Amino acid sequence: MSDTTGRQSRDTKVAVIGASGRMGSEAVRAVETASGLSLVGAYGSGDDLGDLGGAEVAVELTVPGASPANVAHCVERGVHVVVGTTGWDDERLETLRGQLTQAPPAASGTGVGVLIAPNFAIGALLMMSFAAKAAPFFESVEVIELHHPAKVDAPSGTAARTAAMIGRARSEAGCAPVPDATTHDPDGARGARVDGIPVHSVRLRGLTAHQEVLLGNAGEMLTLRHDSFDRDSFMPGVIAAVRAVADHPGLTVGLEHYLGLA
Repeated sequence: MSDTTGRQSRDTKVAVIGASGRMGSEAVRAVETASGLSLVGAYGSGDDLGDLGGAEVAVELTVPGASPANVAHCVERGVHVVVGTTGWDDERLETLRGQLTQAPPAASGTGVGVLIAPNFAIGALLMMSFAAKAAPFFESVEVIELHHPAKVDAPSGTAARTAAMIGRARSEAGCAPVPDATTHDPDGARGARVDGIPVHSVRLRGLTAHQEVLLGNAGEMLTLRHDSFDRDSFMPGVIAAVRAVADHPGLTVGLEHYLGLA
């Protein structure tokens, strides 16, 4: 753990949890170079979070098994949290909502804000928004997400979020289920179903984070694709979230709500 609590600054004080990981190390560099922010703590796996170096905002980028406890630690201390870790299902989100109702006020005197962000890339957020807008106009929709083989969860949080947004948009529009005559698939070749939308996961060496949404009608197909070739593509979104989270008390799922894309 590195700690820079001795720095005197009027900047927003930020701690990064998961600082030794791929995303975490990028977040540390992004916070250090961003105007108006001051890095007061960088915590790796197994580090004692303590008082988080006096942070006002924590960026949580760890693994699904550790994330809920880390977030609860922050909330109990009145620290806003920007969460990029996946694995936040409905049960975990409901538990977090309960924790937020018991949280002390943040240093600013407002309620604690927590953002759960499946993806921080601005292009990915636009792709998800466009997909939800287009989905009611097409009979068929499928999602294909492609990541590096070190990724521990499938489908990705982005794919699950995209499918949920598509499913909700189609339900509100009264669309029929996507057509699929498959009756025999013992090995799961047709992928998973997330809110009624087929989702396929690829894990391939050389990839970073990529997603396609395929939308089809008779005689036509629309393809929406986003590619993150490097993790620095996520950092503008991380910094935007850090700057905005204090203005959004309670739980928010999806950075698009901070950016007017919801």
